[in-house]
Amino acid sequence: MMRQAGRYMAVYQKLAKKHPSFRERSENTDLIVEISLQPWQAFRPDGVIIFSDILTPLPAFGVPFDIEDVKGPVIQSPIRTEEDLKELHPIDFEKQQFVGDSLKILRQEVGEHAAVLGFVGAPWTIATYIVEGGTTRTYTVIKNMCHTAPNVLRALLSHLTKAITEYVVYQVEHGAHCIQIFDSWGGQLTPEMWERWSKPYIEEIIHAVKKRCPDTPIVFYINGNGGLLERMKTTGADVIGLDWTVDMADGRRRLGSDVSVQGNVDPAYLFSPLPALTEEILRVVKCAGPKGHILNLGHGVLVGTPEEAVAHFFKTARSLDYQTVFQNHTPAVI
Repeated sequence: MMRQAGRYMAVYQKLAKKHPSFRERSENTDLIVEISLQPWQAFRPDGVIIFSDILTPLPAFGVPFDIEDVKGPVIQSPIRTEEDLKELHPIDFEKQQFVGDSLKILRQEVGEHAAVLGFVGAPWTIATYIVEGGTTRTYTVIKNMCHTAPNVLRALLSHLTKAITEYVVYQVEHGAHCIQIFDSWGGQLTPEMWERWSKPYIEEIIHAVKKRCPDTPIVFYINGNGGLLERMKTTGADVIGLDWTVDMADGRRRLGSDVSVQGNVDPAYLFSPLPALTEEILRVVKCAGPKGHILNLGHGVLVGTPEEAVAHFFKTARSLDYQTVFQNHTPAVI
């Protein structure tokens, strides 16, 4: 379940009071392992996601950042000029050892009972933080940079592509069974701009990882991806994640049968009466068809989500009899 650790769990909130710094919680091996295992111990999902953040590797290649309670991520020295690019360097995994150590321990803890999942941010999405200096609602600085300083932006994206590729391989070598690439803010671009400023760098990462880690499945997700599905398919990813604004049956038709899908229950359904949640899970599963579907939310678990609803989500998923579900149903793709 996307972002399954933290946020809504009482056990996490108790731990967060004791360790109020998010950086500490996500950069301390013991805490990473403890938090990553909290939802697995409670609900036994099929995947255990390492508790981390897409910005975690930034300091390892020259971009220090802080996380403030109200503002979120803050980068004191944004990169916007050729001079700024000089601060970047190849990724230093000594500064990321807590990630590798945590993945190794998680593999030992879950054994063969669950997949261990790693993840990274896509170059464009990471670049939005580095250029804007943190979170933004408008993306005007980086979008302007596409036209006013394209060479600087290309150099930044190329550097991020190399660093993220190495980071993916590092996660796989330390125990991740599967990697998800989040182009969280790719949906803020027009399709034509996404083709130019995001897609080539994602393709480069996927191609390089497939060459070095051919047995590792790659899941690719964009928030707000309804206008980009066909373009996403041609990146080479094994699985395309759909957000909840895309009808699963329509997404299946558009993507075809040669790529798997993930999603896409609206996270707000976990606030609905449990029978309504059951009905929506069944609808999504039926629309996705009998194979090549990872049942998941269409985005992250919302703050305040009732734990009993999360438990019901997993219980319902495990109780599905696929033969019965598809007996009288013609799926969108066979």
